[in-house]
Amino acid sequence: MNLTPKQLEVIELIRQCQNDHGYSPTMQELAEQIGVSKVTVFERIEALIRKGALTREANRARSLSIAESITERYEKKENAAMRFPLVGRIAAGMPIERCEDSETLDLTSMFGPRVGQRGDTFALRVEGESMKDEGILDGDFVLVQKQSTAKNGDRVVALLPDGETTLKTFYKETNGTIRLQPANTEFDPIIVKHCVVQGIVTGVLRSY
Repeated sequence: MNLTPKQLEVIELIRQCQNDHGYSPTMQELAEQIGVSKVTVFERIEALIRKGALTREANRARSLSIAESITERYEKKENAAMRFPLVGRIAAGMPIERCEDSETLDLTSMFGPRVGQRGDTFALRVEGESMKDEGILDGDFVLVQKQSTAKNGDRVVALLPDGETTLKTFYKETNGTIRLQPANTEFDPIIVKHCVVQGIVTGVLRSY
């Protein structure tokens, strides 16, 4: 079913109203949100009904319903948006060898459908206790936003010169070295002249 951008805008507004309030918008409400006349909205609605994207009961103000096929399309899109590539494990202790695989972390199954999505985000499972004082525990998942720069105080996934990766708090010292600071007094900081920042931690996920 091919829908125009303007028709998709109508579908999205109807869907949003149903999700937020439990009922469909009126023609007048749609017209006000889109910024067009009520006649124009009526024409778009009629076109969507002819295409089978919408249904409507006669003589009811809030009777618009989205076709099941369109609803399923949105659900598939949202479910896909709740999956992040699970690219391996990250050391929150001593560094471990970097690994990658094709698994995904499905946030929908873990935390429900309202968890948001950020572009260029991947997930890592934490191993170790070096970040526990910041609430990042062994077995947790961290969501990491891909980027190659960091500022002091950022929690980063860092690729070390020996090819290993670690999760620590980033600090660039005045002497030019980089300190990767654990959040556990039982661990020593890692001091290097150079490391590659692979991403910034944006969230910590834990299921019970």
